[in-house]
Amino acid sequence: MNPHATIGVDVGGTTIKAGLVDLRTGKLVGEAVHAPTPRGGAPVHVVDTIAGCVQLLDPAGEHQQIGVCLPSVVSKGVTLSAANMDPGWIGFDATTHLSNELNRTAVAMNDADAAGYAETRYGAAKGEGGLVILVTLGTGIGTALIHNGTLIPNSELGHLEINGIDWESKASSVARERLGLSWVAWAGNLQIYLDALERLMSPDLIVIGGGISSTPEKFLPLIDCTAPVVPAQLGFAAGISGAAAFSGLQGHDQYATTAGAAFWR
Repeated sequence: MNPHATIGVDVGGTTIKAGLVDLRTGKLVGEAVHAPTPRGGAPVHVVDTIAGCVQLLDPAGEHQQIGVCLPSVVSKGVTLSAANMDPGWIGFDATTHLSNELNRTAVAMNDADAAGYAETRYGAAKGEGGLVILVTLGTGIGTALIHNGTLIPNSELGHLEINGIDWESKASSVARERLGLSWVAWAGNLQIYLDALERLMSPDLIVIGGGISSTPEKFLPLIDCTAPVVPAQLGFAAGISGAAAFSGLQGHDQYATTAGAAFWR
């Protein structure tokens, strides 16, 4: 047993990923486990699938802390929204149900928050002070705010309305494909979104995440912001690592920043 490891789970619209994470480095211990997200995504079926993944990862039950990130606003362990999910998630006490089903101490959080937290602790924003904003570009736009190492949850800035338009429909990764935009044209849309974000938040660093961050050379040279804009570093494991680290605040306080531990207690 690795005493520094905690289980992290990332629930996506099509795939559920789980892994054992070394909290000192944020790296996976061994291979991640993948399973299809159940059709319809009802809470009971998703929780059952998570339980199956965790059983494969840790059949002996040696790791009693688990962090789970979900595509939902999460407040005090309860999911309050259901973007691309079954409406049964609205008002669902995810932390309690997961803890009971897994017979472990579970902590639930928003998926973009998990990725942002991971990048701040282990990746592109490690050691950065001030306000860091992670912007994840995929089917939609997700955001995470981290101020001096402390996560400010559920920012949900992906749906900024600009000129009467929900700009997620113009600047997400899927929007580029759906609209048939060149990289130059799409980067122009992304620039408009980031300009609005800067006017609102005045960040010290912007981190671009999502699958598109693996090819930053195609669009980052076209972006000009006041704050530095850098690609995320952790790739597909960001949600797993962030959820595990977030859970680690509960069970392994030695890995948490003082500010983070104080904020989340």
